[in-house]
Amino acid sequence: MKVFRKLEGDAMGRLSTDEYAAAPKHPVILMLHNIRSMWNVGSMFRSADAAGIEKIILSGYTATPPRKEITKTALGADASMPWEYTDNPQQTLRDLKKSGVRICGLEIAEGSRLYTEMKAQDFPVCLLVGNEVQGIEDNLLAECDLVLEIPQFGIKHSLNVSVAAGVVLFELVRVLHAKG
Repeated sequence: MKVFRKLEGDAMGRLSTDEYAAAPKHPVILMLHNIRSMWNVGSMFRSADAAGIEKIILSGYTATPPRKEITKTALGADASMPWEYTDNPQQTLRDLKKSGVRICGLEIAEGSRLYTEMKAQDFPVCLLVGNEVQGIEDNLLAECDLVLEIPQFGIKHSLNVSVAAGVVLFELVRVLHAKG
C-alpha cells in the first residue's frame, strides 16, 4: 500500500516573491472585466499565480488591489501576481491582438468551442472573463478570436466566474506542457 505524506512549508519548494517574479511565465494573460465580487477577484489572482501566467488585466468596475477582500482570497497573490488596470478594455484587447495574442472569451455563446480543444498553436492567449451575472459585454465579445465554453451537466447554466477561470487556466497550462 502506497503511503502519502502531506507536504508543508519549505517541503513544498515554493518560490520566493523575487524568484517568482524572475521565473518564466506561461504565455497567458487573464483579463477580468466588470467583476463585482472582490472575493472572486482575489480567487482569480490566486489561481493565476498558481498557474504561473504572465499577468492579469483588470477593467471596468473590477476592484483593484490593495483591498482586504481581494487579499483575503488571494492569500498574497495580489502582491506577487503582475497586474494592471485599463480604462479602455476594447482598445487593450485590440492592442493585444496586434501584438499576436489570441483573445479567448470564456462564455456560453453560439459558435463557442470546448475549452479542452485548445492547441499549442493557439498561444499566446488572453482569457477574458466577464461579470458574474451578465457575462462578457457584447462589444468585448466581438473582439474575441475564440469563445471557450465549459460544458455543463447539471441544472445550473454556469460555474462561479473564479472557478471557471481556474478550470480553464489550468487546462491552458496543461496544453502548453503537453506540446513537447
